[in-house]
Amino acid sequence: MKNSAATEKHAVPPLKAGLTCSCPRCGRGQLFNGYLALAPRCMQCGLDYSFADSGDGPAVFVILFGGLIAVLAVLAVELIWRPSYWVHAAVGIPAVLIATLLPLRVLKSLLIALQFHHKAAEARLDKRK
Repeated sequence: MKNSAATEKHAVPPLKAGLTCSCPRCGRGQLFNGYLALAPRCMQCGLDYSFADSGDGPAVFVILFGGLIAVLAVLAVELIWRPSYWVHAAVGIPAVLIATLLPLRVLKSLLIALQFHHKAAEARLDKRK
């Protein structure tokens, strides 16, 4: 018979929990209450989400990579068709919003799932003597 703690620890792969925005322990409960607001705990297994602190990591990755994609899309439109400014606004604004807001929730969920999987925590000073 397997140890239940060991089975529970690796019950849900971090990639699956991150991409589905679900609880990193059970994989069934929702991680978020709103678009980016974390729920206080999992409604299925009761995991307290107070450990979760993704910080600015998701936003930095999204700005760097999503911003690059959006800027390249707008630049391609300019170089190919040379449209007027209102067309740039009609293409550029949705491109920036789609390239940044859509992956932000999934990336935040993925970083929280990886944090849970690797038991990452805030650094503490070693008080041993």
